[in-house]
Amino acid sequence: MASTSASLSDGVSGRIRRASPNLFSENQALVTDIRKALNLMKEIAVDLERDNQSEMVKQLEEAVAELVEAHENCLHHSSAIQSVGEAYEPGTELTDFKKLLDSEFEKVKASSSSSPQNHPLIHQFRQAVWNVHHTGQPMPGEEQEDVVMTSTESNIKNLKCPLTGKPITELTEPVRSLDCKHIYEKNAILDFIKSKRGNAKCPVSACPKMLQAKRVVCDPLLLFEIEEQRSLSRQTARTDVIEDFTEMEPHEEESTEPVMHLQIDIKMSNPRGRS
Repeated sequence: MASTSASLSDGVSGRIRRASPNLFSENQALVTDIRKALNLMKEIAVDLERDNQSEMVKQLEEAVAELVEAHENCLHHSSAIQSVGEAYEPGTELTDFKKLLDSEFEKVKASSSSSPQNHPLIHQFRQAVWNVHHTGQPMPGEEQEDVVMTSTESNIKNLKCPLTGKPITELTEPVRSLDCKHIYEKNAILDFIKSKRGNAKCPVSACPKMLQAKRVVCDPLLLFEIEEQRSLSRQTARTDVIEDFTEMEPHEEESTEPVMHLQIDIKMSNPRGRS
């Protein structure tokens, strides 16, 4: 009888563990949709700022703050789903899964130190609006170094695959560990895990997490974050080009001599001033 009970318990736990990744993926898809909406709102705000519609920009920022809060709650739910899926063990009474998930959600939320008003997504919104009329200048109350640091914040933990050395924006099939959140090329990390015969430690230096093939996945949010990283890299490259150009100050001799030579050439080719 005891063995039957244990077998039943293992079966239930196994089903929960198998269902957890699916629920996690669905929730991450919702997070991705929210991020897309936030990006669209940022683009609209930039257009409004160009038209000097500051009041409408302010209203849009308030809506962004509310959506960012929903974004964070969805991320907390993702973590709660993972936690329940990994640790669930049936008890003697029927489990109230809603209550269990809500309890885990509150724990995750309580441990989060993020402040809504200082959230990177809100900062990116404000930075984009500020850059419309103040490109290259730090926002009020910030040093230039702070702007560089905070404007590049994201959920991406590593910018290169630790096995192939390729930037994550160039990976053919990017995947992310559900345990340590590091990103890898799919075939490379699966071969690595297989070669370690069930004892694969994350290849990122100083990361203590162990890896399992079934827990190295590509969720919708990962692809979106990588595309955001590509966009950010392109924006940074354009900014560098603009700054390099504006810093070029021609010497006095260089700025006047070409003009003098041009005037002489014109006179020689048109000595009587004919057109």
